[in-house]
Amino acid sequence: MAVEILESSLVLPREETPKNGLWVSNIDLVAARGYTPTIYVYRSHGGPGSFSPEVLKAALAKALVVFYPLAGRLGFDRTGRVEISCTGEGARFITARSDSYTVDDFKDFAPTAEMRQKFVPAVDSADPPCIMLMLQATSLKCGGVVLGFAIHHLAFDGRGAALFIQTFSAIARGDSAAIATLPLPFLDRTILRARSPPSVLFDHRDCSSKVFQSGSPSPCVTANLKLSKDYLSILKRCCGAARVSTFRAIVAHIWRCTCIARGLASDAETQLFLPVDVRSRVKPPLPLNYMGNAGFRTKAVAKVGELVSNTLGFGAERVQTAIERVNDGYVKSFVDYLESVDLESLSKRGGMPNTSLCAISWLGMPMYDADFGWGEPEVMSRAQMYGSGFVYIMGGTDKDGEISVVIGLETDSMQRFKKIFYEEPSVVVA
Repeated sequence: MAVEILESSLVLPREETPKNGLWVSNIDLVAARGYTPTIYVYRSHGGPGSFSPEVLKAALAKALVVFYPLAGRLGFDRTGRVEISCTGEGARFITARSDSYTVDDFKDFAPTAEMRQKFVPAVDSADPPCIMLMLQATSLKCGGVVLGFAIHHLAFDGRGAALFIQTFSAIARGDSAAIATLPLPFLDRTILRARSPPSVLFDHRDCSSKVFQSGSPSPCVTANLKLSKDYLSILKRCCGAARVSTFRAIVAHIWRCTCIARGLASDAETQLFLPVDVRSRVKPPLPLNYMGNAGFRTKAVAKVGELVSNTLGFGAERVQTAIERVNDGYVKSFVDYLESVDLESLSKRGGMPNTSLCAISWLGMPMYDADFGWGEPEVMSRAQMYGSGFVYIMGGTDKDGEISVVIGLETDSMQRFKKIFYEEPSVVVA
């Protein structure tokens, strides 16, 4: 099914904005060098003309006044260090239409390269000089709309992206009350600057580029699996702990099921990588509206046999131990450690071995607070996965506590994974 591009233009900030270089932290520089592709799918609730690209462009121009780094370009400072050059050149806005797709085609949406190609803009390189934000608005056969965003990862992390979408959408629907309650972005990233002299107190060698293999990520198929509130209660009960978090229970279950589905040897070591938001973990805390990357990668490790033969609580405890490791001292030590390594090489991402998994949480983020005047989106998701072994956990559209698990796995592993994923953990066996 085809998507036709109608127009492509640059949207500039509505007002004059600062023209300067925005310093980015070591954490920004080791984030995956690329664009985060997301889609928002809306059903039509009005007649012809209810979707107006011009309204979106005007709202974006206003949003870019406060989020002005998104109107800039990735560049270099005088020393050759990567920075965001706040040039005011604008964000790319593409208008498109499809006479084939309807909103119903996105039911149980699972990310694929094809969907990203059709609904999210792309450029050849994410290295300097490159654009920071691209947006495609596609009108569908049924009158619905798909908004596809490509935001450079050096702009901000998931929490920062959520604040931008909240602000942009509130402007588009003319909700002055909502705009007044939203914080302005905190743009100063020097609060994550390394200490002088550096003080490395922990072993951070696990953060080397060898964690991810060279070359492209391995081919995979993706699935969007739903977890009901009742099933989440079962998972938490099987963990045995009185106050185990929803995230710990879900991730422990995914980790265990993945090892079984992949048929890993019992004596193999399996690694679970976990990006942890450190806004509240450093002293003093980072502002919640901090615009930058504040995710630090930690990992849980276990022998496959131990993980599979023990109760779900075994994996949940490994997850908790890994997360608790990321405290103020660890974060500052890691930032200092990065002063002595090749940051460029750490920003490169390939695939992971099939003994590894990387679980990213979007739980608690207002991902569906994105009403551009057409109501909340029916679907919000990444448009494409990095590759096999990556998992995104996010809240669903329903208000009944449903959770979505979006996962990419090798083709021959996915079928078995989907079968055992919905079995009660106490009866899941290799």
